Amino acid sequence: MRVWALASVVVNAGITVTGAGVRVTASGLGCPTWPRCTPDSFIPVAHPEVSPLNMAVEFGNRLLAFLVLAVGIACWVAAVRMRPRRVSLIRLAWLQPIGIIAQALWGGVVVNTTLNPFTVGMHYLISSGLIAACWMLYARAGEGDGPARPVVHRNIRVLGHSLVAAVFALLVIGVVVSGTGPHSGDEMASRFDLDIETVARLHADVAYVVVGLTFALLFALHVTDAPRAAKRAALAALGVELLQGVIGYTQWFLAVPAVLVLLHVVGSTLVWIAALRVATSLRSRDPEPSAAAHSPTEAAAVA
Repeated sequence: MRVWALASVVVNAGITVTGAGVRVTASGLGCPTWPRCTPDSFIPVAHPEVSPLNMAVEFGNRLLAFLVLAVGIACWVAAVRMRPRRVSLIRLAWLQPIGIIAQALWGGVVVNTTLNPFTVGMHYLISSGLIAACWMLYARAGEGDGPARPVVHRNIRVLGHSLVAAVFALLVIGVVVSGTGPHSGDEMASRFDLDIETVARLHADVAYVVVGLTFALLFALHVTDAPRAAKRAALAALGVELLQGVIGYTQWFLAVPAVLVLLHVVGSTLVWIAALRVATSLRSRDPEPSAAAHSPTEAAAVA
């Protein structure tokens, strides 16, 4: 169960990155229709207005959705086949095929709105939600179904949850920056009518908040008797965030080259996963209490 859940985290993160690759290579309308690639074909065929390379990039990303769906279905099958059956895992596993199908349908909205920056941004945020569902399945598969049991002080848990909220806000503002700047996915795509420098500065300000919260959390974990897993998770999150900051500032000062935009999306995905890992490391769940075993005297009485 955990292997399939982790595989789902990986493939959903992967298709998020390849989706950004479609955008930075200007292949967003490489397949100008949906669900067909061209008006009269589901697979790429020569089209006078579309580059064969752009068509191949966009169609390849569409094909990856079937891999993601297959892994999501495998997670559901693994959850259903578990004995004893765990309803909590089955419910989490259901989110994957449902979410992936919804994401594919939203991809049609993205194409039909000619890569409107709002629909493109929602495409990314839906993927972030799917990654969160996949991570929760992975975390819960390694726990029991008993009540959540904090392993750190309540205030530290609040700090961890605040970190997740701040990282999500950072992703949302990052989507606004992407929808305002270059690399729209196609020259026909519209852009948000915002000042790019203003939104980029706001994005950087929220990033400082994220790093500050992570540092505070790491400090709190080290001065208390926190589990080693929680300390490692917070340290890994801080490392990924700092590396992401280096990439972000570098791409800004180099006029946002495509390759660094792609690396920045890789970094944002890893920051999100790292924040989720921090949150789940701050609590645990024991197995549900089973019926008390009969004593020998009770067993004899029943017999």
